[in-house]
Amino acid sequence: MSNKREIDDLSVEELEQLLYRKRRAKRHERLRRLRSEGRVVNVPFESSPLESEDLIRDGYYNNTRAGSSAIDADLWDEGEDEEESGLKLRWVANKFLLILEIGAVVGLIVVAYLVWSTARELNEEIAIVQQAQSESVALPTAAPTPVIGVVVLPSGHKPPVNGRPPEPGEAGDIPSHLLPIIDAYVPPPIPTPGPEQARRVQIPSLNVDKPIVQGDDWQQLKKGVGQHIGSGLPGQPGNLVLSAHNDIYGEIFRELDKLKPGDEIIVSTERRSYTYIVRDLDVVEPTDVWVMGATDHASTTLISCYPYLVNNKRIVVFADLAATGPLPGRSS
Repeated sequence: MSNKREIDDLSVEELEQLLYRKRRAKRHERLRRLRSEGRVVNVPFESSPLESEDLIRDGYYNNTRAGSSAIDADLWDEGEDEEESGLKLRWVANKFLLILEIGAVVGLIVVAYLVWSTARELNEEIAIVQQAQSESVALPTAAPTPVIGVVVLPSGHKPPVNGRPPEPGEAGDIPSHLLPIIDAYVPPPIPTPGPEQARRVQIPSLNVDKPIVQGDDWQQLKKGVGQHIGSGLPGQPGNLVLSAHNDIYGEIFRELDKLKPGDEIIVSTERRSYTYIVRDLDVVEPTDVWVMGATDHASTTLISCYPYLVNNKRIVVFADLAATGPLPGRSS
């Protein structure tokens, strides 16, 4: 009870001093332990008003300041070490993720380049074969009367599979309700060869010089530019309809959209050449077969899929006959 009364009789300042001394004793004990472990680090330490005024007066400041400073510095160093270790781990993780992202991007670029390179090599090989065939293949003559016997424009990409009727997406962009009609359609036979049949097409502004074959089905368009069977003869009244792919089998009509009114299209037979002048260009639906209709004057219509690698439309070039001349390299 006497102790309790003595504590109750103490002033606030005396209680603060007593509490500080108890804390100092505990810190001093921790300091001895840390020194025995070799972990004591002396750093500058700012004393509190209580320490500077009261404890210096009674001789405790000089004995406890170093211990308190060492303990606080040691605890601060431990926290700093943990934070630095966490920063290093985060830096390593971020660097690893960055390397993975760079590797993924490089991998995608390599794959895209390989696909593009393979397609280019295939188109170059086919172009060489087409060029070799342009002077050796005997091509038949088309009938002079143009007749539209299809429900979609030629140059679609994918043929029927295993002989079954084409499905949506397999025969180009054919509407599903037209598939029964297409399945029942039988193309006319290829006419017998003749000297007035188109054999070669040249488009100087696009650097195109390719053979023309009869027919515009899947197999014929592998060989070059296909003439729609039943379309007009070169230089004669009527519409000469020519089709080719834009991104496979030589990419013959890839740059058809770069033509402009006034550009030349030269179509040659065995005997002479005919120069057509571009009148207009249009982008239409695959079912707009009206572009293949007959004309009362000599004209030609060029058709290909559009746009490049999408191919859900058709680009159409309309041209009219402007001049007749000798074959390139021959005198009239």
